[in-house]
Amino acid sequence: MGDSYIILKTTALKNGSFRHDIHYWLGKDTSQDEAGTAAILTVELDAALGGRAVQYRESQGNETEKLLSYFRPCIMPQPGGVASGFNHVEVNEQEHVTRLYVCRGKHVVHVKEVPFARSSLNHDDIFILDTKSKIFQFNGSNSCIQERGKALEVVQYIKDTFHEGKCEVAAVEDGKLMADAEAGEFWALFGGFAPLPRKTASEETGEETEAAVKLLCFNQGQLEPIGFESLTHDLLETNKCYLLDCGAQMYVWMGRTTSLQQRKGASEAAEKLLTGDSRTKSHVMKMIEGYETVTFKSKFNEWPPTPDLKLSSEDGRGKVAALLKSQGLDVKGLMKSAPVTEEPESYIDCTGHLQVWRVNGNAKTLLASSEQSKFYTGDCYIFQYTYTGEDKEECLIGTWFGNKSVEEERVSAISLASKMVQAAKFQATMARLYEGKEPIQFFVIFQSLQVFKGGLSSGYKKFIAENGLDDDSYSEAGLALFRIQGSGPENMQAIQVDAVSSSLNSSYCYILHDGNSVFTWIGNLTTSLDQELIERQLDAIKSDLPSRSQKEGRETDKFWELLGGKVKYSNKKIETEQESDPRLFSCILPKDGNLRVKEIYHFTQDDLIAEDVFVLYCHSYIFVWFGQEVDAKVKTQAMDIGEKFLVRDFLRENLSRETTIFTVSEGSEPQFFTRFFTWDSAKSLMHGSSYQRKLAILKGGATKLLDKPKRRTPAVSGRGAAQDKAQRSRSMSTSPECHRVRGRSPAFAALTSAFEKPSTRNLSTPPPAVKKLFPKSTGPDTSKEAAISELTSSLEGPLKRTIPKSVKASQEAGKTIQEEDGAGDDEPEDDEGRTVFPYERLVTTSEDPAPDIDITQREIYLSAAEFREKLAMRRTAFYKLPKWKQNKLKSAVQLF
Repeated sequence: MGDSYIILKTTALKNGSFRHDIHYWLGKDTSQDEAGTAAILTVELDAALGGRAVQYRESQGNETEKLLSYFRPCIMPQPGGVASGFNHVEVNEQEHVTRLYVCRGKHVVHVKEVPFARSSLNHDDIFILDTKSKIFQFNGSNSCIQERGKALEVVQYIKDTFHEGKCEVAAVEDGKLMADAEAGEFWALFGGFAPLPRKTASEETGEETEAAVKLLCFNQGQLEPIGFESLTHDLLETNKCYLLDCGAQMYVWMGRTTSLQQRKGASEAAEKLLTGDSRTKSHVMKMIEGYETVTFKSKFNEWPPTPDLKLSSEDGRGKVAALLKSQGLDVKGLMKSAPVTEEPESYIDCTGHLQVWRVNGNAKTLLASSEQSKFYTGDCYIFQYTYTGEDKEECLIGTWFGNKSVEEERVSAISLASKMVQAAKFQATMARLYEGKEPIQFFVIFQSLQVFKGGLSSGYKKFIAENGLDDDSYSEAGLALFRIQGSGPENMQAIQVDAVSSSLNSSYCYILHDGNSVFTWIGNLTTSLDQELIERQLDAIKSDLPSRSQKEGRETDKFWELLGGKVKYSNKKIETEQESDPRLFSCILPKDGNLRVKEIYHFTQDDLIAEDVFVLYCHSYIFVWFGQEVDAKVKTQAMDIGEKFLVRDFLRENLSRETTIFTVSEGSEPQFFTRFFTWDSAKSLMHGSSYQRKLAILKGGATKLLDKPKRRTPAVSGRGAAQDKAQRSRSMSTSPECHRVRGRSPAFAALTSAFEKPSTRNLSTPPPAVKKLFPKSTGPDTSKEAAISELTSSLEGPLKRTIPKSVKASQEAGKTIQEEDGAGDDEPEDDEGRTVFPYERLVTTSEDPAPDIDITQREIYLSAAEFREKLAMRRTAFYKLPKWKQNKLKSAVQLF
């Protein structure tokens, strides 16, 4: 508390550069000289790193959420100081001092020690009482469930840090009096129960008041106010430093051409202003021109788009390495060059079962297997894809909107797809896709896709008729030009473009046909892979006619004649939106419809709270995740929340409203979502509120995570196990007549196609090679983390759970509890070798819960007699039921 500290957080970005955040933290007992020195040293550190860091002033008890996110679960400053003119407080290590703390915060926790007295308690906050033998958490009656769950992380931290994990934990609810044993014990420490006081006005407001925004310029050590009618970017000059005073937040902006002395002077002036006005609790952020934060830009009425300024990889790595090496840190690996950009992984099994519907007005029409990879740009489609995930059967339900599709059918498609997801009890992931913005997952699901001009739907036909437009829908006998693109046989597309020479591009191959004439055009910048794909797409578009190859620069007159003559065309690859570094936002959609978002820094899986909705932002697409405890009405608004997030463009990146949106339910997360986290599937399969889950884990003293759960069959399939198994081995068509056939491998389908249809020409290329479907997830962007793993240490979440030894042993032997119980329906049941607890200790509402149990399978700890009594059947019969029915029966007796 008597010291000042500087914290440097370095993050490796996908573009190969580093982002630096520098925080200087001021203890409540630090001297003004130390505080001023910390501010100046922070400016010097920023200069040493190239002048690109954002600097934050942090005061004890008023830290930013970004700083607190580095030190999970909390910061608990110690009294005293080090060589700072303060006398170090000597604490008797042999005697435990009873302390009372107040905890606030849903996502990160602000912990403050308060006097150990009844007057410190209130109904709105959460308090932790740390005694020698027991830690109590007191939950104010007005506190929210999310804050209670985060406070339990602090309880775990105190238990592990100050009690070596050897003390009892008790949760006390506000309103429970002496009748509850733990509540009675808690109140006895305060001398008995008495009514609690209300929070003071200053506590309720947090001493944050609305203040008029002021802009001041630093000029020769003085702050000069600048008058303005509208706060715009034009007010800032690149050779000056400015202070933007917004009351609770203060921003120091330093022009790109300002000197180090100017920046130091601006920093000192800001520190003096805070001290003079007794505004020590204000947050101060300092930034260099070109590296402004989103919150700073949002204060201005307009802010022009700025180029993506990157820290030169070699220059930045050299400076960081030299600085940290001087501090005795190992910087091995930091000087490696940035990884080469590769084709993105899909993280999805491409051998699942696919169904596709075309939207016609307010209804949908199922397409035959041979037609399901043929889309029209004037139509909307719905697809359902079931596949094998890492831990369970997964389902993806999506909509695809052609560029020329009509709004009425887009609305209808979303409505129909949403009903399919609701029918699946939100266990399916939903996707909203626009033509030209599709993610890699969409392409590998379809493998070979053709997108034609025009449309076949009733809505499209009606639209062109009402507006007197020509119907340019694709005709096999007509003139058509296709651009061929993709990364391989399992990801290739033929896109119909205007049949004119300006549509050509030297980086692509094309197919041109007119009646019986078929040409292939090979651009000079294409690869052998591109040329292989054009042969495969010929099999899908014109498999029954020979083609004439045209190499760029050696075309025939007939080729140019079909395209209306030769004109200038491009040679640059069409750029697609790239995935950015992921960012997580908590979202609230109030009744007024104005979406409120809050960024979660340095996020982990534990930040996904069961009661809330979150957006995981990756620029080229976003995920809307909602927890199990979210209201059913809010779940149905998940897609709407994603659309509002795009419209608001919180990060000011000119997001397209056509950006892909995925909606994801807790417990049904696909791997292409979980790869952004160090993911433990057992956590998302737990039930109850976030507070109940953590309390059950904490009281049980769990230290290990649950082993991988048994695969679950989704409620959306509607097919038998034999059908599912057969459909997983679907293969990709190589001609329009040889569609996916159940039970056939890709190689077998390609081989037999020539015999099944002897009139067609031979396949022009061999069948696609079988590739690895997707890699196992090992955590978020491990290749990037390797660059700075030697510089930082990560803190694991304090809360983990175990599985009983008896269950774990059976799983390691390759058996599940269900399989053991199902062996021999006629054999008598007994409890020998089974861990058994009374029913009263296994229910979800138990006040004395059984320790060290798998709370997702509470019924396995019932005795044989109680199992039959409560569930009205034997174990063998129970485990033959569908999973959903098991859960329904367990819910009825409070075991789920």
